[in-house]
Amino acid sequence: MTMALAGGMLIGLAVWVLYAGLGRIAGISGIVYNIAERGQRHWRVPFLLGLLVAPWLALAAGVPMPASALPQGTGALLLLVAAGVLVGFGTRLGNGCTSGHGICGLSRLSPRSFAAVAVFMGAGVLTATLLRPWLLGWLS
Repeated sequence: MTMALAGGMLIGLAVWVLYAGLGRIAGISGIVYNIAERGQRHWRVPFLLGLLVAPWLALAAGVPMPASALPQGTGALLLLVAAGVLVGFGTRLGNGCTSGHGICGLSRLSPRSFAAVAVFMGAGVLTATLLRPWLLGWLS
């Protein structure tokens, strides 16, 4: 079994456990945005901590991570932070994120999620195609 398949299965399991156990959708942007909601921290904080801690546990257990997955240099790190901020704003504007729409919504056959995934994947491909040459020049 490849690491990608194992990771995908673990994501699917986490989504199922959250939905079956609490009836909640694992949309990360919604979980982060509503973390201050009273009575909801008992599951939001551990879920988010799991997202942050799991990669470090995997590295400690000897799971290989390609060097290309790690930011190389200050420029790449700044670009990563800027991209994360833009994704955060985009998920609020679009009322959902890749995890909420792409994993949970598609598995529930939600027409809204099919439309959202088509739009953000298309926009992502277009943006990456147009900006890649500039970004590669800027990072080198």
